[in-house]
Amino acid sequence: MRIGLYPGTFDPITLGHTDIIRRGCALVDRLVIGVAINTGKNPMFSLEERVAMVEAECAKLTAETGTEIVAHPFENLLIDCAHDVGAQIIIRGLRAVTDFEYEYQMVGMNRAMDDSVETVFLMAEAKYQAIASKLVKEIAKLGGDVTKFVPPSVKEQLLAKIG
Repeated sequence: MRIGLYPGTFDPITLGHTDIIRRGCALVDRLVIGVAINTGKNPMFSLEERVAMVEAECAKLTAETGTEIVAHPFENLLIDCAHDVGAQIIIRGLRAVTDFEYEYQMVGMNRAMDDSVETVFLMAEAKYQAIASKLVKEIAKLGGDVTKFVPPSVKEQLLAKIG
């Protein structure tokens, strides 16, 4: 069984994330969505809320793709998380050249720790390349419409969180 790991903070999960998840399903039999605890990023949503949002969106994608998709919270090294879930592949989404520079360093470090785990980069679809969770939260806080950036249920939770 080919197992992939798609890690991120998912604060909140965006249409860009779901695009990468959908496309990642074509590469693996089981896709684990690693929801990073990452308190250093000071997330808007609690870990439990982020996991619930990921699970809700992934249930739809499992039905659509036939691939098993599960959420897995983690706060250890990414390579250790890959070992924990039995992943042979780490899937990373790229939006721009600046993403690549950071990801390139991450791949080098991960391969130094375990060269049996491959990293695969998927470019976000053009219509999703500008989407970043940080910007979505800022737009929502300032009263902008985030409909084009997040699934409807996530939009509702985001607006409720902002009040």
